[in-house]
Amino acid sequence: MDTEIRAVKAHGITLACRVWGPEDAPPVLLLHCRGADGTDWTPIAERLATRAVPYRVYAPDLRGHGTSDWPGTEPGATAEAYAYEAMRDDMLALLTALGVERVDVIGHSLGGIVAYLLAQEAPGVVRRLVLEDVPAPIAFDPPRPPTERPAVEPPFDWAMIEATDARANDPDPMWWDHMGRITMPTLVIAGGPTSGVPQDRVAVLAERIPDARLVTVDAGHLVHENRPEEFLAVVEAFLMGEQVTSRTRS
Repeated sequence: MDTEIRAVKAHGITLACRVWGPEDAPPVLLLHCRGADGTDWTPIAERLATRAVPYRVYAPDLRGHGTSDWPGTEPGATAEAYAYEAMRDDMLALLTALGVERVDVIGHSLGGIVAYLLAQEAPGVVRRLVLEDVPAPIAFDPPRPPTERPAVEPPFDWAMIEATDARANDPDPMWWDHMGRITMPTLVIAGGPTSGVPQDRVAVLAERIPDARLVTVDAGHLVHENRPEEFLAVVEAFLMGEQVTSRTRS
């Protein structure tokens, strides 16, 4: 199906945002993982936008990714250019610019961190929250080594990798303390033992959020890419308000 691509001024930068589905359909915001962009969600977005009861789907490129602005390349830029809080505020401003007052949010990995910070900051904006293979914000011990830079220039700002690597080793304690602010129904999807994300950290996150349920889809870190049918089955049921119980899908 045709995808509309918008350039939206939000929070002082320009964000690229792909859009699918009828304008008057319930909105869903999809937030990609580190190093990807909004196109990562295309198969999922197309399914959500063309189901019998469709959604209006928005999939932006986060700052420093894809064709959104890369503020880390500007003169005098610091690591704060890629603070998770800045990405959260980008999404709040994007939703305002799009005229979206209340939205279901699905976030994968880095996008999941942005998603739960959004839910903490603006619980009235997020109707339902889905976190795909997102670990709890607990410092690594020993610290995780820096990501090795590839020989070929990547399609994202490397300063974003450096900034998020540093934050992974030193997360803001307020992120953990404010999990109780996430009052909307929340679905946490774990990728299972083949994921590179420690699964005990995913489980602890689900335990910390008051109205969260945990489902494991044994697909590795890229659940929606490796097992799209299973991912959609549990997500669509959850978004429609059906009871989703904690379980493992192999």
